Amino acid sequence: MDHIFQINNDVNFEEATILELQNAMNRGEITSRELVMYYMYRIAIYDQDGPMINAVMEINPDAIFIAEGLDRERKQTGARGPLHGVPVLLKGNIETNDKMNTCAGALALQHHVSSNDAFLVQQLRQAGAIILGKANLTEWANGMSSTMWAGYSSVGGQTQNPYGDHFPGGSSTGSAASVAANFTTVSVGTETSASILSPAVNQAIFGIKPTVGLISRSGVIPWSYSQDTAGPMARNVTDAAIVLSILVGKDEQDPATWKQERPNLDYTAFLDKEGLRNTTIGVFRNAASNHFRDSGEYDEQLFNDVVSALQTCGATIIENVEIPTFHNEWTYNKMQCEFKHAMENYLQSLPAHLPVHTLDELIEWNEQHVDQALKYGQDKLKFRSQIIHPLKNPKYLLESINDLYDSQNRGIDYALQKYRLDAILFPAYVGADISAKAGYPSIAVPAGFQANGRPFGVTFAGTAFSEPTLIRIAYAFEQATKHRKMPDLKR
Repeated sequence: MDHIFQINNDVNFEEATILELQNAMNRGEITSRELVMYYMYRIAIYDQDGPMINAVMEINPDAIFIAEGLDRERKQTGARGPLHGVPVLLKGNIETNDKMNTCAGALALQHHVSSNDAFLVQQLRQAGAIILGKANLTEWANGMSSTMWAGYSSVGGQTQNPYGDHFPGGSSTGSAASVAANFTTVSVGTETSASILSPAVNQAIFGIKPTVGLISRSGVIPWSYSQDTAGPMARNVTDAAIVLSILVGKDEQDPATWKQERPNLDYTAFLDKEGLRNTTIGVFRNAASNHFRDSGEYDEQLFNDVVSALQTCGATIIENVEIPTFHNEWTYNKMQCEFKHAMENYLQSLPAHLPVHTLDELIEWNEQHVDQALKYGQDKLKFRSQIIHPLKNPKYLLESINDLYDSQNRGIDYALQKYRLDAILFPAYVGADISAKAGYPSIAVPAGFQANGRPFGVTFAGTAFSEPTLIRIAYAFEQATKHRKMPDLKR
């Protein structure tokens, strides 16, 4: 069947960027319909058969029809913009008002069809994007069990790393794997702490965890009121910047978005090959082994190669920057309380025909379906279900204040100001937690492969709404190094 997709023998769908696809569609060399069919073919062969990556939970049954309509619109009135006719996969906790389910990987919600599009989905549809399907994830975005393997859900099974028997990262595992393995052009993940950055680093793709409030959380199954955000995942910085530009917007239903100063900013304006010149980057090396969530995530030689490449590209490097609160013993009371309250609110809002509407009902339902729903147990759910009056808990109130002050004033902002930095470089994603507590952005970037073929990546982090600076730095690094390589799925 591969011959179906050799359109004019000129178009290579693999690794094609959004702009390359748009140019090909505008020239009539390919159609959006053919693009959707190509990805569906790869999902059938490599995701659900063959190596069984298990990145995709569900395909939109209307995807081909939507593509045909957008192809006609292109002919009649032209493309709406760079995402016109481009397939996008969504993490399975993002609501869509179509024929697909929104279940966060939980069997109890496997028949939940939302009556609304998430705000970010509205943005994508208005831009002409095709919602191709829902990506697998760590169940309840890693809110269910302390022993659950990253990328596992009762509905979707275990997502594998396309690069081999390596840690896949989580919880936006399927969103990352679908991009890494060319099952979609781009995807959208969500992060509370490291859920975009972790799988991006481990699967050789680019992931942007934005400032909290840059992208609306309305219609995304909540985890933490203070830290949740969606973000783009892509095979190159250009595609990530294009998707970010579409996702951003002020939403009356999400107060976090009200502080935006430039909701219509085009982030592709910051794609500068010389973007590392006259920048100052602080290198953080003071991470202990327990800051890496998997033992093989750090490679000192590859990290040193990143630092050398940054210097070669004109950046000033400040070694061994100090972040006073990086080694804080964070207690996580705030997040536990927010999870309990957010989950109860979400479950209570679900349609009456679904079997669970409280956290206790969810726990009981899982225990009644133990063989299918509780492969790894549910100790996290049980612990949080016992929290009483979570949003007036004094530990919650105090930690909400302390987290912000320690992660911002005595954390990221302290280091940026003390050393006069444009960004901080972290190995892998060890800076994810402190940046998440601050609500600050990070971008994950491929940085080579270890001797065993395992991808290695780094993250650049900054202060609130510093996405333009981070994109400029990441793009210049990408163009200078070209570390991204396709996985060999036929191995």
